[in-house]
Amino acid sequence: MQPAKIKIQAFLANLPLFSDMAPGELDRVAAGTAELHLQRGHILFNRGDPCAGFHVVVHGQIKLAFTSPQGAEKVIEIVGPGHSFGEALMFMEKPYIIYAQTLVDSLVLHVSRSVVFEELERDPRFARKMLAGLSRRLHGLINDVESYSLRSGAQRVVGYLSRQDEEGNEQKARYSVMLPTSKAVVASRLNLTPEHFSRILHELTEAGLIAVSGREIVILDSERLRAYQGQ
Repeated sequence: MQPAKIKIQAFLANLPLFSDMAPGELDRVAAGTAELHLQRGHILFNRGDPCAGFHVVVHGQIKLAFTSPQGAEKVIEIVGPGHSFGEALMFMEKPYIIYAQTLVDSLVLHVSRSVVFEELERDPRFARKMLAGLSRRLHGLINDVESYSLRSGAQRVVGYLSRQDEEGNEQKARYSVMLPTSKAVVASRLNLTPEHFSRILHELTEAGLIAVSGREIVILDSERLRAYQGQ
């Protein structure tokens, strides 16, 4: 059986980028949008492929990464539901400089470059929203560089665990977070080897700060963990 079609306009309307659009405008964007049902491990695009638009994740997870000349993988970003990627290269009309692969079964929308450019000409507010999104992405990349350069591996891991607290439990003494993907992928995202990442988790466990069960991380003492990050 083919997966059920989603209402593309309804999904786009819930994204900050498209939230102010009128129904007719959403209809035009939806007409230039392809719905992609992808299985885990699917390569969405490779380095060097032409970029003919940008992607939005409806559900699932997309890994953006590149492979070094030595064959090592470096994960740049893990993109989840409601987030987009590929806008910058779309505007530059350059081929992809990384590759994208699904970490789980995913539903992704591909918004064509032509329909984006048409809407940019119609509505300057749309241009401002796209610029704001690109600026947030750039700010995040700068924060990553700062983290890799100035923070220890343990500080990066503690900071990452804090950012996974989607329920706002940071004021609680004890709570759980779930890693969004495998430990090896998270390690690469933090610019750590899997072995170094495992050693840090072991050290935090030995210190009585966390307990690890597969991808679930139980924060045993949030106050001490925050103090550990500042060391």
